Amino acid sequence: MPDIDLNALGAAAGPLQTWVLPALLGLGLASATGLRTFLPLLMLALAAKFELFGVRLIDQMDWLVSWPAIAALATATVAEFAGDKIPAVDHALNAVGYVTRPVAGAVAAGSVFWAVDPTAAAVAGIIVGAPAALAFNAAQTGARVGSTATTGGLGNPVVSLIEDVLAVLTVIVAFLAPIVVPVLLIVLAIVVFRLARRLRDGRTTRPA
Repeated sequence: MPDIDLNALGAAAGPLQTWVLPALLGLGLASATGLRTFLPLLMLALAAKFELFGVRLIDQMDWLVSWPAIAALATATVAEFAGDKIPAVDHALNAVGYVTRPVAGAVAAGSVFWAVDPTAAAVAGIIVGAPAALAFNAAQTGARVGSTATTGGLGNPVVSLIEDVLAVLTVIVAFLAPIVVPVLLIVLAIVVFRLARRLRDGRTTRPA
């Protein structure tokens, strides 16, 4: 593969395609990793593999679109999906997620800064991805704790399924219309916050 002058490529693409749209796409992907570690990465890999939605990755992330990587991500996604439906296991996944999800968010966000050099892409991924993933993982913690306290864990699979849907929708919107990702994330944060508050309020008002 011939060497590519990333500076010239970035100048030709312009700041919108070089920084703004990748940042918004990365923000959406990272926020989804705050709910599911592997699902957004799997969707990103498939989109890049089949050249869907105009998704492009930096050259250093070409391994992500290999079939072994996709198979590994698919296996991890199924395992996380199933494990998250089991009370107690879901809390363990959420606790581990305080480490794994910011990393996944940084990787997902950094990989879409295709028009800049790898160091800049990595820094941008950390700045954009890690805090977003951490924030949504923390919000998930509140919802799970409230659900466990209110339902004894029986309602956790329902909460988990809602999170699955939200993660998928967030990634799809990020692919189709990254410009609306900030609005989507505000709505998503409100939904998760209200869910956690409702579950917490249900705990405090439950008769003894």
